[in-house]
Amino acid sequence: MANSATGTYTAKLTDGPLQGKTVTTQFLESGDPRPRLEIPADGNKRYLYLRGSGLEFDSSTSPARPTAVDYRYIEALFD
Repeated sequence: MANSATGTYTAKLTDGPLQGKTVTTQFLESGDPRPRLEIPADGNKRYLYLRGSGLEFDSSTSPARPTAVDYRYIEALFD
């Protein structure tokens, strides 16, 4: 799953075209999870996901930072 020591966590995509998938992403410099993710798809398309309310913590490693965060699908973006 996530490795808080290196500044990453697991983003869990809870709905939309990538429902059930996970991606590893980095925390912001402030230490907070990213408020939005743009995930590249085929061609010039990206899927926009916004942070949801679900957080998971692993108390054995860096208990102040989540190891997984839920993200909700918003829309497909085209270049």
